[in-house]
Amino acid sequence: MTRLRLCLAALVAAVTLVACTADVPLQQQPKVDLGNFKLGHVIVISSKMKKGPVSRDATEEEWNAAVRKAVQDQLGRYQGDQYYNFGISVEGYALAPGGIPVIYNPKSLLILRVTVWDDARRVKLNETVHQLSVFEDTTSGSFWKGSGHARTKAQQMAGLSANAAEKIEDWLAEMHATNGWFDARPDGKAGDRPAMMGQPIPVQKTPGAVQGAIDATKAGGTAPAALPPVLPTGG
Repeated sequence: MTRLRLCLAALVAAVTLVACTADVPLQQQPKVDLGNFKLGHVIVISSKMKKGPVSRDATEEEWNAAVRKAVQDQLGRYQGDQYYNFGISVEGYALAPGGIPVIYNPKSLLILRVTVWDDARRVKLNETVHQLSVFEDTTSGSFWKGSGHARTKAQQMAGLSANAAEKIEDWLAEMHATNGWFDARPDGKAGDRPAMMGQPIPVQKTPGAVQGAIDATKAGGTAPAALPPVLPTGG
């Protein structure tokens, strides 16, 4: 009986520890070294996007909201004192519909182009727009049933956007490590806190640096001529 009480006590202690740990979501912990980085405006546009030949429909507003939220969740964890703004263009997507389980399970795809702007210096950090493509993760359910059967459209968009945000984070870490993108400025200028962080900004009220990001995002690059005629399968 004494041994049973000890086992139960240990179990209660373990559950309590897990409960306490769960109070601090993992996503709040910075993943990589981004120096003095702090997230400023996140401007997402989808006016140039193309839909894949085998895809569910999604509106510009849906993609803008999904990508913006994912980037804010991923990069909003960093608490440096220098603000950086993002101009992101959704170039193309494919949201897999219900396929034929096992035989044909199309995967979803998202293509983005990203420009990073230094808020205080009002200049963009990458002269060449950074393009990335991501696929959704495969689960046991999506592997056997197909993504279109296992996930709703909203779940597919959220998953793709989260994967893209993580890939952006890795790219920023690489640029910081090789080029010192987010090093402390010698002049100590940190930039003003954006008044409408991460929200759509009326053009007539937009600061010069942010308006430049909007204009460059709209004008920079072209959408892919076409998405793959047949999407990769298996998830």
